[in-house]
Amino acid sequence: QVELVESGGGLVQPGGSLRLSCAATRGIFRIRDMAWYRQTPGKPRELVAGITSGNITNYDDSVKGRFTISRDSAKNTVYLQMNNLKPEDTAVYFCNVVPWSARYWGPGTQVTVSS
Repeated sequence: QVELVESGGGLVQPGGSLRLSCAATRGIFRIRDMAWYRQTPGKPRELVAGITSGNITNYDDSVKGRFTISRDSAKNTVYLQMNNLKPEDTAVYFCNVVPWSARYWGPGTQVTVSS
């Protein structure tokens, strides 16, 4: 059973924006530190942005100032607002707990930045 479901990806031009959503199926995720990860072919998954249960955030240097992670506990959802997208942001984006757990990897959502 998939417990974290990502959505919101798509094709966007450089400089464009997307908002990703991660819907959790169980309430336990409200008390977990969460993060968005991304993966490109041939490379390991990397942490892009994280948010604690107390809403403290952290970002990879490559996305600082462009991406914003947030969470809505009432909706049990974590978001990733991505602005000023660059071709190098192209990847499959996943959400998971921190540190990640193999049992929580979902299908991910594809983000493609291209003109």
